[in-house]
Amino acid sequence: MKPTFAKGGKLEKLHWVFDGLETFLFTPGHATEKGAHIRDGIDLKRTMSIVILAMVPCLLFGMWNVGHQHYLAIGELVGRGDGFLEKFIFGAIKVLPIVVVSYGVGLGIEFLFTTIKGHPIQEGYLVSGMLIPLVMPVDTPLWMVAVGSAFAVIIGKEVFGGTGMNVLNVALTARAFLFFAYPTMMSGDKVWVNTGLEEGQKLVDGFSGATSLGHAASGNIAGVVPMLDSFWGFEAGSIGETSAFACLIGAAILLLTGIGSWRIMLSVLLGGAAMSAIFNAVGPSIGNEYMQIPVLHQLMLGSFFFGLVFMATDPVTAAQTNTGKWIYGFLIGLMAILIRVVNPAYPEGMMLAILFMNVMAPTIDHFVVQSNVKRRMKRAALQTA
Repeated sequence: MKPTFAKGGKLEKLHWVFDGLETFLFTPGHATEKGAHIRDGIDLKRTMSIVILAMVPCLLFGMWNVGHQHYLAIGELVGRGDGFLEKFIFGAIKVLPIVVVSYGVGLGIEFLFTTIKGHPIQEGYLVSGMLIPLVMPVDTPLWMVAVGSAFAVIIGKEVFGGTGMNVLNVALTARAFLFFAYPTMMSGDKVWVNTGLEEGQKLVDGFSGATSLGHAASGNIAGVVPMLDSFWGFEAGSIGETSAFACLIGAAILLLTGIGSWRIMLSVLLGGAAMSAIFNAVGPSIGNEYMQIPVLHQLMLGSFFFGLVFMATDPVTAAQTNTGKWIYGFLIGLMAILIRVVNPAYPEGMMLAILFMNVMAPTIDHFVVQSNVKRRMKRAALQTA
């Protein structure tokens, strides 16, 4: 097939589309000749493939949890060990179409831009295409997933020059766009659990569908699930964000392969713990129960660990200097808990915290570099004196 897409072939204009598929399946037959900074056998597709592998535990658990939350809502198979296959199949039927639409629309636009501009296909959407479904509520309509994916690729990435040039995390750009454009369909108590009622079925008494953070924001601390349940992910929420355990498996894969930044992961954790500890100290004096949730429990809730592992560590939008990574990550953790607890309009603050620090990352790096330059200039002046 290759001669057909090569120069002079019948489908020459689709050369880069073919090249993208070929290099995805096989080791590229070309090497970087100038501006090279990669000096081993890995390329961008392999890097992205490892990140996708790290997200698989979140995806698989999310499918099961979607089914589990559904059966809890209708009062059937309520035990966690009951009907494992039924729950997983139900979740897969709901989740896989979202994944297919995300990849179909996003990669379709990538192929279109590649054909029009005649440049090599960019692999950044391989990861974004999986992240977008994982940060969506299960009841998000497929047309909204398509609109969000298109917005993220065109406005969040291509207008800046493509992969490696975007200012904001692409998946969070899609999530933020849908959150503010269609707030009633992306927040509240009705979007996190797919009830999928059939004839003769009805919801159990007292079912609300609210997440633990939603309960906490409304003052219903009793509705917050226990810490161990939060750790394993047995709660309502976005498809792939609820399980801290699944996120930690992903973190281990990213750290062992050298893809993820341990500085950013650790600093986000420290920032979140610091803000939670401050609230623990202040909460009793003002009678705020939300502030009194223990530090570890606070960190296990919501999407804190998912954002820590897969969003904050985005190598394009994060800080690049080592000192900058510590500052960048710490402020993300600090702001995520601050927004979550203080502003009840945004029960989950991780998205806004990461997007804000994406914008601030270049400034952080600038001041870190300037500080290093000044320090070296002083050292040079002392040596020449």
